[in-house]
Amino acid sequence: MASTLLSIQILPHTPGGESVFPYVDRAIEIIQNAGVPFRVGPLETTMEGELPELLAIVAKMNEEMVKMGCRSILSHVKIYHNVDGITMKELTQKYDETV
Repeated sequence: MASTLLSIQILPHTPGGESVFPYVDRAIEIIQNAGVPFRVGPLETTMEGELPELLAIVAKMNEEMVKMGCRSILSHVKIYHNVDGITMKELTQKYDETV
């Protein structure tokens, strides 16, 4: 069981003021390719894994934004770390069942 949930909202300062959506899509693609469980929400994406692994994914997302021409990136990150383990399902199950 994973020990960490990490939520990220990435806000790249795009070249020429372009829409951020293609950049956010690329960031989510990086998460998908990382092979960790994740859930995309309307304002942030939550990943499940081990802290060093998840922080490396965040770093890769920011590096990719720079490669795509962004001169600055604001990443809002929330971390819940539990040495006994934690899953997204554990925290949201009672709400998911009501939808």
